[in-house]
Amino acid sequence: MDSPRGRIYLMKLAADGQATINSQWVGHFDTCLGCMACITACPSGVDYGKLIEATRAQIERKYDRGWVERSYRRLIFGMFTRPQRLHLLRWPLLLYQKSGLRRLVRGSGALRVLPKRLQAMEALLPELPAAEAVAEVTPAVGEKRRRVGLLLGCVQREFFPQVNAATARVLAAEGCEVVSPAEQSCCGALLVHAGEEEGAVALAQRLIDVFEKAGVDAIVTNAAGCGSNVKEYGHLLRDHPQYAARAKEFSAKCQDISETLAYMGPRARRNPLRLKVAFHDSCHLQHAQGVRAQPRNLLAAIPELELVEIPEAAICCGSAGIYNLVQPNAANALGDRKAGIIASLEADVVVTGNPGCILQLQASLERTGKRIPVLHTIQLLDASIRGELLSRLRE
Repeated sequence: MDSPRGRIYLMKLAADGQATINSQWVGHFDTCLGCMACITACPSGVDYGKLIEATRAQIERKYDRGWVERSYRRLIFGMFTRPQRLHLLRWPLLLYQKSGLRRLVRGSGALRVLPKRLQAMEALLPELPAAEAVAEVTPAVGEKRRRVGLLLGCVQREFFPQVNAATARVLAAEGCEVVSPAEQSCCGALLVHAGEEEGAVALAQRLIDVFEKAGVDAIVTNAAGCGSNVKEYGHLLRDHPQYAARAKEFSAKCQDISETLAYMGPRARRNPLRLKVAFHDSCHLQHAQGVRAQPRNLLAAIPELELVEIPEAAICCGSAGIYNLVQPNAANALGDRKAGIIASLEADVVVTGNPGCILQLQASLERTGKRIPVLHTIQLLDASIRGELLSRLRE
């Protein structure tokens, strides 16, 4: 029952009134990563992604999780889908990290008295970099080729601002005028993937409104989970009379940053980066969006960079939206397996295209004792164009 086929069978039983949506039935869907690897593997082309998301929406409508679980999920969604709240959280987190308190707490073993889920949340905290805002309009370098919108994200915006800044610089260097509306909201990806459909619909409508006013040729994403979600707005809002057609038009403009750059072709000069780089495929990039070759081609075009493949590339690292926060044991097992494989490659740096994967891989590699930098693909491309060194990227 924990296979895709088994879960589809359970869906049918419930739809036909032959199964009750109880804790045992729900458990089979809660343990699903939602990694969409089954979509890639399925010879019949079954769109399991839409089935699991629709089923999780029914679970949240009809199943009582209890006040403890509801409160925990409310904490996650109330924080990670609100950039303003994440921004306020930066200061206490910076104090926790820079004061040495984090090192003291971890060294004392005090974290072991916390619930497993809160331990997982603390372990995933990244070392926060200095804030690096992206201008609302970044002019193109040289002759303008396109006018594109940049989706800033939530976790990406506050925990990895350097990724958004690098994305804007690379797009500008390649001849794009980059529009990043400050009023843009969360795209709702975490909510959709967890079955919180009503909240996701409201956020989708707000984001469509914002980018329609921007008047852009394309909408660029640099977080795979966000990208897979906004590309499906046409499906999410298919029954909404005011947004159905607008959502389809919006989704048609959405592209991962690697797709945008591959479509345009390089214009800016690439400087050498003498690095051995292991590329990790985010599930929502390779399986949900079908984007595999583009980021590899971008990296391979950097002079002197050696690109190595990670065995078992199709297997999830354990991040999977909020999976590593609600199913920490299974997520850690997957993360440790992935980290062990990466460690054996002796790479200088690991790159991927999703902030959730960066958090998960950093925590997993740290548990193995390996201090290998985990960066976004666009950061290496930005470093190559600007002639930066790895030491600068690790700051």
